[in-house]
Amino acid sequence: MALATSILCGVLTVILVALVQNQARDHVRESIGFGLGELAQQAADKLDRGMYERYREVNLLARRIADLGPAATLESQRRMLDDAHRSYGYYSWMGIATVDGKVQVAARSLLEGANVGARPWFTNALAGTHIGDVHEALLLAKLLPSVDGEPQRFVDIAFPIGAPDGRPRAVLGAHLSWQWARDVERSVIEPIQEGRQVDALIVDTKGLVLLGPPGLQGTTIDTDSLRRARTARGIGYVLERWTDGKEYVVGYRQTDGYADYPGMGWTVLLRQEAGNAYAPVHHLGQYALWTGVALAVLFSIAGVLVANWITHPIKSLQEHANRIRLGTAAPLVPDERSYDEVRSLSNALNTLLADLVRRGRELEELNRTLEERVSERTQELAGALATVQQNAQHINTIIETAHDAFIGMDLDGMVTDWNTQAERMFGWRRHEAIGRPLADLVLPQRYHDSLRRAIVEFRTTGHTNALNRRVERIVLTRQGEEFAIEMTAGIAGIGERSFFSIFLHDISLRKRVDQMKNELVATVSHELRTPLTSMRASLSLLKSGAAGPIDGEVEELVEIAHRHCERLVRLVSDMLDVEKVESGRLSAQPRPQALMPVVLDALGAMRVQAQDAQVELRASCAPGLEQLPADVDRDRITQVLLNLLSNALKYSPPRGAVELTLARSERGLRITVADRGPGIPAAFRNRIFQRFAQADPGSDRKTSSGLGLAISRQIMVEHGGELWFEDRAGGGTCFHADLPPRAASSRPSD
Repeated sequence: MALATSILCGVLTVILVALVQNQARDHVRESIGFGLGELAQQAADKLDRGMYERYREVNLLARRIADLGPAATLESQRRMLDDAHRSYGYYSWMGIATVDGKVQVAARSLLEGANVGARPWFTNALAGTHIGDVHEALLLAKLLPSVDGEPQRFVDIAFPIGAPDGRPRAVLGAHLSWQWARDVERSVIEPIQEGRQVDALIVDTKGLVLLGPPGLQGTTIDTDSLRRARTARGIGYVLERWTDGKEYVVGYRQTDGYADYPGMGWTVLLRQEAGNAYAPVHHLGQYALWTGVALAVLFSIAGVLVANWITHPIKSLQEHANRIRLGTAAPLVPDERSYDEVRSLSNALNTLLADLVRRGRELEELNRTLEERVSERTQELAGALATVQQNAQHINTIIETAHDAFIGMDLDGMVTDWNTQAERMFGWRRHEAIGRPLADLVLPQRYHDSLRRAIVEFRTTGHTNALNRRVERIVLTRQGEEFAIEMTAGIAGIGERSFFSIFLHDISLRKRVDQMKNELVATVSHELRTPLTSMRASLSLLKSGAAGPIDGEVEELVEIAHRHCERLVRLVSDMLDVEKVESGRLSAQPRPQALMPVVLDALGAMRVQAQDAQVELRASCAPGLEQLPADVDRDRITQVLLNLLSNALKYSPPRGAVELTLARSERGLRITVADRGPGIPAAFRNRIFQRFAQADPGSDRKTSSGLGLAISRQIMVEHGGELWFEDRAGGGTCFHADLPPRAASSRPSD
């Protein structure tokens, strides 16, 4: 334990020291980098402020001379230039040239009479540019001595001197010695040079080193630090390798100008060799390492001492535990000088000893009664087993005597049970079916994937849509003959021992009877349509007076006959549609077309019925949907709208309104028919879309066949959509016909 404690303390100490060292190293490196960046900012600021002072000084002098006008003699101007030259020692030359370029007067009379009309500072001043970048002396090269063996270089500052009429009459120019920048460099670097090797570089906008260490000054560079300084527009630093093969920490800052001085776009770089820059980091690492070693040694010594203090009383407890094992121990008296854990363990051992003695006595008593208890439990188990066998036999008898076929299927789709009715229904014997996939025995090939997906869904989610409800399916016999069955499936068992309990009832006879009924309905409906059509046409002619005028009583009888004939025609048409639904022949043939004109046509067809009911019809369309195309069968969608509008008119109060709207929905497009009628009774809501369902069959005004909504819903299903309803806020009902996204175009047609 002492060894483990020492090793653990040492490892933790080393890890802690390493973490602290890494954090401190990163912090120090960042501080060094940003320190160089801040020095670069100081240098850039001094350059900007120094240039600003000279820029302002030369500008003020030019204005002063301009204000003197003709009163300013050459001698007075020369004195002013000499005073300015003496006031700031970095002015290498100051002079005034006329607009033709001839130097009229200059400080110390240098270059008087020379022509400077071709010099950039002269032409730029007249063009509005008052600062010129660093360049070597030309005319003054022979007149001014070199500094430190380097040729003289200047920064030009020039301003035009205006005449009373506003035009320039002369140009005041000043050459600022570039030695000024060298002094700025020294003022920034000298305070930190002791023990550090820092190089300062001033780079112009083209990458030319205007000031820097030997070998770099006058060359063009393109470094990451230079690019970052120009893009970041702030202080920063970067660790990069230069062309000399050495790695440097480089702080950077771009000059921005100051006040009305626009700046020259210079970039200040301060570089320091990485080894020299990060020397404090290495010293810090060595200090941290030796500190960690010393702490590890101290913790190890402390661990040995603490471990010895901990283990001494534990050894005593171990000896007492051995005596307890041998059965020769007496109760242990805790040492009051021991720590709390040892005293607690001593008390626990005493309690354990007392408990062992008590349990030994109980065990002896238990052994005396164990045989009797085993006999009793054996008899109980035999009775329970007999009950289970009896229940299993009872269940098997029920399944075997059931009128329906029963099939058991495990979670892998294998048959686990197969009763006699299943043998008769499918032709497979029980021993042939058990253990084989159910799909291979009774399902057509086209339904194998659907069964496999249902099993996977149940294993994944714990449920499937086919459970605990009656569903119709197509199965096949051993001979390959397909027939219809009605199936009820449930889940039995727990966990992996669960299985599907499936009861199947042959409904092929019922299907044939339904088919015969549908054929009879279709035949009767077709046979009725022809005479009804003739009767409706004849009654329409009588009603319109085509056969001559009729008196009021006859007219009333004709009107009654015409109305009921119209109702019979609608009923026959609905019956034909129902027959098509049953036989699967009610199919839509959608094609792309604008949906709003279909809505308006249906609305127009109901205008007369609306006038008779004294109900106003209103239509609205969401913006952008007026010409939006949709894949619909125009006749079928019109049939749906006419059914919905007819129902709304029947139940709307006089002087009410029925509103038809076209809008977008989460499902695609939505056509809504809303009324202000009494609403749909709660008892009728679950049956509203069933055939022949009527909310108020005893009302003459509201009587209908009860087929319209069932047919309309099937038409929407054929379109891949849905027909549903909801209560309208403020009273009434809203019926919604939704078309899915695949049926509704996402953009207007051209």
